[in-house]
Amino acid sequence: MSSAFLAQSDGGGGSAIGTLFYLAVLVLAIAGCWRVFAKAGQPGWAVLIPIYNFYVLCGIAGRPGWWVILMLVPLVNIIVLAIVSIDVARAFGQGVGFGIGLLLLSFVFYPILGFGSAQYQGASH
Repeated sequence: MSSAFLAQSDGGGGSAIGTLFYLAVLVLAIAGCWRVFAKAGQPGWAVLIPIYNFYVLCGIAGRPGWWVILMLVPLVNIIVLAIVSIDVARAFGQGVGFGIGLLLLSFVFYPILGFGSAQYQGASH
């Protein structure tokens, strides 16, 4: 193969479809989280504010707001996010498996939680 062949590009035609797919998934995930916050009696717009959204999520999960600081600590943040995800699932009457889904596939599970029939039952603590 010549170097001229390797330098050729297709003009980026496939990237437009990928970008639209990404935006569609992003909008669905934001809408799902917005509905989860609204079901829990919190302002939906809080989803759009970084750091504050985790503070509100801690409240929904029944965890103290200072856990936001723990999110700044490497490796500890993974454990904190797992605990909060499981507690959010429990607050909506779901199990640990659903909480792990919230952790690992949040763009799928938050819309399921938000648009599904699950009702906020309050924090289990």
